Amino acid sequence: MSSAYHDARSASGRLQVLTCLTVRRRCTLGASLLVLAAVRPLSAQTATIRGNVTRASDGQPLENATVAVMGTSLAATTRADGHFLIRGVPFGPQTLRVLSIGYAPRRHELTANRAAIDSVAIVLDPVLTTLADLTVTVVSRVPERLVSAPGAVASLDVATARDLAITGQPALALATLPGVDVIQTDVQDFNINARGFSAVFNRRVLVLQDGRDLAIPFLGAQEWLGMTATLEDMSKIEFVRGPSAALYGANAFAGVLNMTTPTARETPGSRLSVAGGELGTLRADFRNAGVLGGGRWGYRVTAGYSRSDAWARSRTDIGDLTREYSVAIDTTGNSVVHPFPGYELRALNGQTKAGAFGAPGAVTGTPDPVAGTYGSARLDYYAPNGSIVTAEGGYARTQNETLLGSATRFQITESTRPWFRMAWAADRYHVMAWYGGRDGAHQYNLAASTESLDRSHTLHVEAQYNNTFAADRGRFIVGGSLRRMSVNTGGTLIAPEFDNRADRFSALFGQVEYNVGPRVRLVVAARYDGSNLFASQWSPKAALVYSPSPTQSWRLTVGRAFQMPNTLDYFVSVPAGAPADFSALESGLRASAVGPALAAVPNGQLFTTSSAVPVLALGNPQLDVEHVTSYEVGYKGQFGRLFVTLDGYYSIMNGFVTDVLPGINPAFASWTAPAAVTDSLRSAVATAVHDALINAGQAFAAAALTRLANGNTALVLSVGNAGRATVRGIEADATLQLSHQLSLNANVSMFAFDLAASTFVAGDLVLPNTPARRGNLSVAYRGPHGLDLTGSLHFSTAFDWSAGTFAGRVPAAQTVNASASYPVTRTFRVQAVATDLFNQRRYQNFGGAVIGRRLLAGITAKF
Repeated sequence: MSSAYHDARSASGRLQVLTCLTVRRRCTLGASLLVLAAVRPLSAQTATIRGNVTRASDGQPLENATVAVMGTSLAATTRADGHFLIRGVPFGPQTLRVLSIGYAPRRHELTANRAAIDSVAIVLDPVLTTLADLTVTVVSRVPERLVSAPGAVASLDVATARDLAITGQPALALATLPGVDVIQTDVQDFNINARGFSAVFNRRVLVLQDGRDLAIPFLGAQEWLGMTATLEDMSKIEFVRGPSAALYGANAFAGVLNMTTPTARETPGSRLSVAGGELGTLRADFRNAGVLGGGRWGYRVTAGYSRSDAWARSRTDIGDLTREYSVAIDTTGNSVVHPFPGYELRALNGQTKAGAFGAPGAVTGTPDPVAGTYGSARLDYYAPNGSIVTAEGGYARTQNETLLGSATRFQITESTRPWFRMAWAADRYHVMAWYGGRDGAHQYNLAASTESLDRSHTLHVEAQYNNTFAADRGRFIVGGSLRRMSVNTGGTLIAPEFDNRADRFSALFGQVEYNVGPRVRLVVAARYDGSNLFASQWSPKAALVYSPSPTQSWRLTVGRAFQMPNTLDYFVSVPAGAPADFSALESGLRASAVGPALAAVPNGQLFTTSSAVPVLALGNPQLDVEHVTSYEVGYKGQFGRLFVTLDGYYSIMNGFVTDVLPGINPAFASWTAPAAVTDSLRSAVATAVHDALINAGQAFAAAALTRLANGNTALVLSVGNAGRATVRGIEADATLQLSHQLSLNANVSMFAFDLAASTFVAGDLVLPNTPARRGNLSVAYRGPHGLDLTGSLHFSTAFDWSAGTFAGRVPAAQTVNASASYPVTRTFRVQAVATDLFNQRRYQNFGGAVIGRRLLAGITAKF
């Protein structure tokens, strides 16, 4: 999708400064057959340019500066020693444009008149970074200045993100962004959300890497350990908060996270990082990239391995979870609530539970570590006309990851994630095709000790075109996509009649922007989504942006988005508990006034098999999508060294997918008497059964008792759509650039909600699962000799959590993270990272593990 736009003009895209706007960057993706259309004969008269970039203050080399040959697609990025190399430069006068964050752009004139031009020396002068001039792509799918973007958007400082690379936890980099919830359940299990109503398998934020949707097809949620790129491989990370379905479709409900990697030629040379520390952590990441064929081809290969002990603990004995949570003291004075369901039947891999199956017992042994292995390869072709053709693929393998579900925890003994992407990037259009798969083997429900399988695949094709009109006063974007998603659980999670399925999705989208005056811009967007799973959806959006000056803007935005249920919600079919014994109920009925009506029913078969009535959790194929309509007002402004944003929103949410409940799914009507009962008496028998259950205090069973399509009796729990909520909030952010080296950031988010109680169904507990107030205070120092120091304080108030059977209070938290790195030589850089520096130890959602301190140290070599 849009994250790939940066490829076509990647040299300026990585810098995110105002000068980037002079180069249009659109990414077009497609099949490799289109390479021929982009190829032009190369001139025999080409040169290779070598040189160094240094800073004026002390002559030290500058790493990651971009050197581009203006008027061509040729560019390179400097290494740790400041060296750059550009091949295939046409003979004649040329202008090099050199860009680096925190430094004034520089142009260098030269004449390419021989095969090799060496020792080109370029010196850059430091300047204060103006955040108003940063460019973002995620809001409108095309580059635009952050200050005038029609959405609540934040662009993460890539240098700050790279400081956290040795953790192997990309989600941590988002924790300091305003209005973003980063909820950690275990060492590698995260949920990312914005503006409330988080869930354990959160699907409300669409997560993209170079246009690929990273979600597990079966769940719609992320598997972060399955990524094949580290934070050090990212060139841009952007997050837009608020409904974004008008351009991105399903599950861009609360926002979009857009991560972009650089082209192969932007990362020349090799990099090897090794790190380790607490929790028995060991990580190694390798990358090699370069150019071939006179600079027309670029390649990159990556590989990595990680292992770490987990925060998760086995909960197989009575009181295990209470003991686990007892260390997470709630600083507001509220006591820790003992969570239901009490104990699990299966221990974590590597441990053994004492006692008989089904009975509580202590564990022995050490849990197996969480491990991950990944590799990827990329090949780019840089055509003379400026387009880029990309073919890349990767593979990730994860082991022993523990995930929190709505009624239980799951442990994934092993999963593999292959993927492939083809892209053709040009100035005005892009075409893209990608494939993503997952094979989850030996996935265990820890509460029930049942095993499941997930083999799922997604194939996605997309195209987009953009252009200007009315003498560049307006711009339009049109596009469309097709997707096929297949899921096969081998009958372990989905009923056979629904399993091994392939679902289809199609979309058309467009956006028109028009400058109605010198300071006013109108933006209108809409998208149509169709699928065999849900009714067709229209997702509109409109924004009015007023810019009284180049460094300030006000905006009004209204948008609508939808979230589709995941495959589990639609089609799950699993036991929800041990079979119920209704033998005593049948005996009592036979001895009651309705006893004669049961004479023709064989004994023990009133409820098919009365001694073992199955208790099932079944999906609802008739589910509707959830909707949100949001009204927003925002301000962005630069005042000298201070950049501030302020966003307020009011949203209406409808049609929540409920928890699994009895009697919610109209496909499972109230239980009826067996056919052997005389027609005139069947109603009386059904009423007697219902009343007997109610009188016995089993109202839950009375609502759940039904007949399946095959006529057998069962207790069925299912899901439906119900409920309306309104949410409102304020998100404020300020960044102060104290000097060339030192910057401060502070942000705070306030959230409130109201539930329309009459619109929800009995037994469904819906909470926003987010704190009423949270914020961050961060400081970053980038020393003139390469010393980088960062520190952040995150705080959040206590809040109530409810997701299935896990319901309780989440403690308040004040967490300090810190990082440091220093180049001991031009080749080696040492790093250290501390998350939860003071070991506060908190669980961030009710049912998740208690998260504590993790100290890591590493060394990175670039050569």
